[in-house]
Amino acid sequence: MARTPLTLFRTLAIAEAISWTLLIGGMILRSIAGLDVAVSIGGGIHGFVFLAYGVTAVLVAKNQRWSAGPTALAIVSAVVPYATVPTEIWLHRSGRLDGGWRRERTEDPRDATWHDRLLRTLLAHPAVSAGAAAVAVVAVFAGLLVVGPPGGGA
Repeated sequence: MARTPLTLFRTLAIAEAISWTLLIGGMILRSIAGLDVAVSIGGGIHGFVFLAYGVTAVLVAKNQRWSAGPTALAIVSAVVPYATVPTEIWLHRSGRLDGGWRRERTEDPRDATWHDRLLRTLLAHPAVSAGAAAVAVVAVFAGLLVVGPPGGGA
């Protein structure tokens, strides 16, 4: 796992922006050169990174104890091309990405909740947690591939 929530969130925010470039580039290639495979490749990469970013946003939001507003903004920013980067900048400048991972229980009463205990358990086993998250993203991604692309792929 990344050393800090900032590092992980920034990495996925940038990856999400890059994946938008691949998808848009694929759409342009399909339009100009009739290369449908370019959208399949760019769209596939974008879809996978989109899901990974969503998982990351939820994990970091929980760790950083964000309220519903910043959490929703972080998640929804992935839907708008390139919006994850300014969102990350705002979250960083507003101090919402400061600090480390909450691996230890504190005297804060919120640390006694089941979901905070679960978070600490996940953070105590980063390799296993990252593997489980990757498997979950792959499973959702595979399920979405079976369903088909947004808009019916026409």
